[in-house]
Amino acid sequence: MVDSADAPVSRGRSAAFGGGAVIGALGGLIGLGGAEFRLPLLIGLFNFAALEAVILNKAMSLVVVASALPFRAATIPFSEIAAHWLIVVNLLAGSLAGAWFGAGWATRLKSEALYKVIAVLLVIIAVVLAVGHDAVSGQPLLSGTAQVAAGVVAGVVIGIVASLLGVAGGELLIPTLVLLFGADIKLAGSLSLAVSLPTMLVGFTRYSRDQSFAVLGRNKAFLLVMAAGSIVGTFVGGRLLGIVPNVVLLPALAVILLISALKVWRHR
Repeated sequence: MVDSADAPVSRGRSAAFGGGAVIGALGGLIGLGGAEFRLPLLIGLFNFAALEAVILNKAMSLVVVASALPFRAATIPFSEIAAHWLIVVNLLAGSLAGAWFGAGWATRLKSEALYKVIAVLLVIIAVVLAVGHDAVSGQPLLSGTAQVAAGVVAGVVIGIVASLLGVAGGELLIPTLVLLFGADIKLAGSLSLAVSLPTMLVGFTRYSRDQSFAVLGRNKAFLLVMAAGSIVGTFVGGRLLGIVPNVVLLPALAVILLISALKVWRHR
């Protein structure tokens, strides 16, 4: 564990702002919290312990998700999101419970075990990101009661993963929205943010019971600088929505995740 007395040089403000901006831009562009890219950075570059990194990651993901929704509104208006509120409620029915239990499990894992869990989940997300986002929107995979049940189950899994990694869950939500509900890829990005925000708040509340939550208080300056960079990034990402083709961007992000997973697995 690195406390505030040691925090310093390795946690330079320029690196925190720059990292937050780049990751925020990815979040605003795709509809993610960007946490899957931020987590390896918090562990590898800034030397936070696993659970502390997850909690910090959750806080930054909340900033990205909350700012990305309005910045994307020029392309995907809130009225369009509201028109699909039943889908949001369907997924939330499972993700809120999953987020609570996932956060509880994370606080009980030893750091070494949590590093391994994080690495495996990063690999899974990389595969989903590369394959799932290539899906073409159109007809939903299921309908009626089967669709509702599948939505709840998917929500539980996504909520657990979101809490274990401190992520928003968009990398799993977007393929689910496209495949299960037949949503357009751009609409799916905004819907995923609408589901992610309350899901993350539940996980965040659960983490507040653990002593590692104090990492937020010890690193206020670091958090504020990275949050500022994240908001600048989500603004840029929202403006780029529809310009950068997913066919080029997503495979590159998947490769970054695989490299990050390897580094986190080897982390000591």
